[in-house]
Amino acid sequence: MENTTIGFIGYGAMAEKMAQNLKNAGYTIVAYTPSGKEKNGTQMLPTPRTLAEEADIIILCVPNDEAENQSLYGEHGLLAGVKPNQLVIDTSTVSPEQAERLSALAQEKGFDALEAPMSGSTPEAETGNLIMLAGGKEKTLLRAQPILDIIGKLTIYAGDSGAAARLKLVVNGVMGATLNVIAEGVSYGLSAGIEREVLFNTLQEVAVVSPHHKRKLKMAQERKFPSQFPTRLMSKDMGLLVSSARKVGAFMPAMAMADQALALSNRRHANEDYAALIGAMEHSVANSSDK
Repeated sequence: MENTTIGFIGYGAMAEKMAQNLKNAGYTIVAYTPSGKEKNGTQMLPTPRTLAEEADIIILCVPNDEAENQSLYGEHGLLAGVKPNQLVIDTSTVSPEQAERLSALAQEKGFDALEAPMSGSTPEAETGNLIMLAGGKEKTLLRAQPILDIIGKLTIYAGDSGAAARLKLVVNGVMGATLNVIAEGVSYGLSAGIEREVLFNTLQEVAVVSPHHKRKLKMAQERKFPSQFPTRLMSKDMGLLVSSARKVGAFMPAMAMADQALALSNRRHANEDYAALIGAMEHSVANSSDK
């Protein structure tokens, strides 16, 4: 830990909170984002290549495959500056194929890569209570474990490269499909004339709704959707899941329906929390005061 520099490629809300926990543990943090905007006093570096050259350990935390590839390739990309045996931890939610490509690049270039997508939103990132889903070589996981133990409360080893990416899609698919079911329930309850506060207060009390989704219901009840997990990212993850499911022949009509609902919500609520789908459903029903 002493004199160890961790470089973040991608420095959004989740990365910033993970970085703060690592700072508190004594690590030095540097970061790269395309905008180059400084956040919370963290030193921003001009390119992924510069970051790879200056950091001891690299953490990728980008929104999608395209953003990751833009950071990896080219004259100023990570691959142009990565060092032999350097540890690269990818916490991004990307396609399984992208995770496998990074593993292949690691073998080709001689660095260690671990996929470690996380389950949790900004509240869990802030408190270090993320669930880390790890994929890759077990010896690489051992190298990364001290860092994962700071940013998360539990690490689950899913298997070889691509396994953690697939497991993350399962987790987010359940989240998205459940949110859609809750939104449908709210739509029915309001359309049937149940008092709004009675409906939302009841759903906050019953055990069938998870603590995570109760947070989303609270947003919908207050008609405010601060972005803990933006719709654009949840919609992207559902799309990755449906695409991957088609390749393996999985039968998942409920998740496919949720993919469509979130894609529609994404048109107007891309940067709001994905709980905005509940608000969109409420807005569509006859007895909504927002109609």
